[in-house]
Amino acid sequence: MFDWYFTAPRRALALICAACVAMLAFGLYLQHVVGLEPCPMCIVQRYALVLVAVFTGLAALSKGRGLQLTGATLALVMAVAGAYTAARQSWLQWYPPEVVSCGRDLYGMIETFPLKRALPMIFRGGGDCTQIDWTFLGLSIANWSFISFVVFGLLLLGLLFRHSSGGRAQSGSVSKAA
Repeated sequence: MFDWYFTAPRRALALICAACVAMLAFGLYLQHVVGLEPCPMCIVQRYALVLVAVFTGLAALSKGRGLQLTGATLALVMAVAGAYTAARQSWLQWYPPEVVSCGRDLYGMIETFPLKRALPMIFRGGGDCTQIDWTFLGLSIANWSFISFVVFGLLLLGLLFRHSSGGRAQSGSVSKAA
């Protein structure tokens, strides 16, 4: 069923990149057309999504197997980071704290500033991370973001596993032929 995905890694990476770009475009639509204000955790997820798109896009353009593996690995790391942030935000939405904690919290604004004033207050997100402004099929944006990052992570893991095990099988068949 997924043979087309695993036999054409560049196409698979390009599809992940395209999905990320579509999600980013939808996020910008929700922000600028619908008027939803992103919170600091939303902004962090957005940047993780941008990096997944960049790494998968560059890997898709590369013809070198090593660069494809490197790009997929870096994209996987960003997908895990994005999934973690989305899971944390989902948790905050399901179990909101007594005091609203995200207007400035994002892990204590990275343990109370510097890092050049906590990366301009986490990219100027101003919304409340515990608030659910939009849902689809009963799930919030953070929930859908988590699902998307997990799907991207699993697809990238499968691609990396298949790519690395396929390389060993090919080198083994070459040595038998010699």
